Amino acid sequence: MKLLFMGTSDFAQACLRRVLEEGWEICAVCTKPDRPSRRGMKFSACPVKLEAEKAGLPLLQPESLRDPQVQDQLRAYGADLFVVVAYGKLLPRAVLDIPPLGCVNVHGSLLPKYRGAAPIQWTVLNGEKEGGVSTMYLEEGMDSGSVIQSASLPLGPEESFGSLYARLMELGADLLQSTLKRLEAGDRSSVPQDESLATYAPPITKEMCPVDWSRSPREAAAHICGLDPKPGATAVFGDVTFKLFSPRVLEGSSELPPGSIVAQGKEGLDIACGGGILRIRELQAPGGKRMAAADYLRGHKLG
Repeated sequence: MKLLFMGTSDFAQACLRRVLEEGWEICAVCTKPDRPSRRGMKFSACPVKLEAEKAGLPLLQPESLRDPQVQDQLRAYGADLFVVVAYGKLLPRAVLDIPPLGCVNVHGSLLPKYRGAAPIQWTVLNGEKEGGVSTMYLEEGMDSGSVIQSASLPLGPEESFGSLYARLMELGADLLQSTLKRLEAGDRSSVPQDESLATYAPPITKEMCPVDWSRSPREAAAHICGLDPKPGATAVFGDVTFKLFSPRVLEGSSELPPGSIVAQGKEGLDIACGGGILRIRELQAPGGKRMAAADYLRGHKLG
């Protein structure tokens, strides 16, 4: 079974690396074009490109998959199956129809929940008890194709987006291997998604960063964890905007208005929320590094 791999991020890189380690035949890799770095000084390669170059694989970086010449290039490789992981663009029908076995995608949620660009973030933001990954056949809709397999894992009590992302990245690579073996054995079965259960995970924006302290401590904690490590939940103390990390829900309550500092010191920064108190154990000042709140508070007093 000959594969053509399409992807961009480190999540996709982990899947590509596992496919290579398991000895699958990869005829080519397709990824997005190099983009300018944050400071605009030079172009940088994405993780999938670096992995493909390391393995000496043929590489495509088209600006558009709707270009007929690009479609001819993809067709010329003669792949039986396209494997698509965090590619970053919807595949047009002309591309979906190229491989005889279809296009299989690895998605970071238990579909039909959290279709879209940011499934892992929203899993944490919404305080879910479990997360997971799914493999599915791609179609023209947004993550709406029939599901081949899925795998789940429980979220820890203080799970962050970053920690869940790392765990699901490995789980996704494992699930992809299982799916490829299933397809190679001739099992093409899948289950259509129940549209009535579909939810969506839109992109994360900077406007979402400020913490709403009127929410319960558990909800505020989920908000902070869901944006950790980036873009980072924020709060203003005095006239300084801090990024907040590593929250912990405390027992008890406070009569202070939501957002007020209840205590600060060697245990961290305790903030009044709606109906309780939340402790911040790590923070980042403007222009500074992420650090233990207690360390920052030794030299600074907030409020």
